[in-house]
Amino acid sequence: MPKIKTHRGTAKRIKVSAGGKIQHQPQFSGCHHILTKKSSKRKRHFRKSAIAAPGDARRIRALVPYLA
Repeated sequence: MPKIKTHRGTAKRIKVSAGGKIQHQPQFSGCHHILTKKSSKRKRHFRKSAIAAPGDARRIRALVPYLA
C-alpha cells in the first residue's frame, strides 16, 4: 500500500496542541494589513490561535494523515 500524501497547504497552517487538539489561526481576523489604525489590544488578540471544531478536525486529519 503506498503512502498517503500530506496536503502541504494545510500542514503549514495548523499545529497540534499538547492534548491532541488541532489549533489554527482564525480566518478574517484582519491581522495582516492596515494595522496602524487598529489598537494594540485588538492586534494582541489577533495573535491567539483557535481550536478547530470536531467536524473540521476530522477533515483536517484526513488531509494531514501523519500529524501527531
